[in-house]
Amino acid sequence: MKHFIKTIALLFMIGSSLQVTAQTQEEMQKWMEYMTPSGMQKMMAGWDGEWTEEVSMWMAPGAPEQKMQTTTVNRMILGGRYQESKHTGNFQGMPFEGLGTLGWDNAAKKFINTWVDNMGTGIMYLEGTWDEASKTINLSGTMTDPMTGKQVKIREEIKIIDDNTQQITQYNEKDGKEFKGMVIVSKRKK
Repeated sequence: MKHFIKTIALLFMIGSSLQVTAQTQEEMQKWMEYMTPSGMQKMMAGWDGEWTEEVSMWMAPGAPEQKMQTTTVNRMILGGRYQESKHTGNFQGMPFEGLGTLGWDNAAKKFINTWVDNMGTGIMYLEGTWDEASKTINLSGTMTDPMTGKQVKIREEIKIIDDNTQQITQYNEKDGKEFKGMVIVSKRKK
């Protein structure tokens, strides 16, 4: 009986793998379009390099502004499909490190953005669209509120001012209401 079950399982695995590899020409073309860097990835590659950032933060509505300066290095990874951003700085006497990824999903036609840093243990995940007229990526998603342990909404606008200047404005949520939590002005180092 064990031999029979092993034989059936092997035949099932072989049949399943044949289904995966037996794709139509149209399916193969779609997959190639999905995996090939497009104009959006090429646009992101133009943001590669070293940048300085002036960061202004507000922890809650009406809270005092806190400032920080960071240096960021952007580079395309995984064959030009995603941009990795490494941020370093100092926040209130503590070393700061952050790591972001930005990608354009060719099939879904949207940006995907993730963020982690050494000031927390959660991952911020955002999705959004590109507005060509305003040269802005409009993202929204969630992150964990460390005070409550619950997910809160985040909204972010990445505005491309020119080839050497960008502004990120992040809107956070407190008690169900949105407020401006951060503004980052990035300038490319020359």
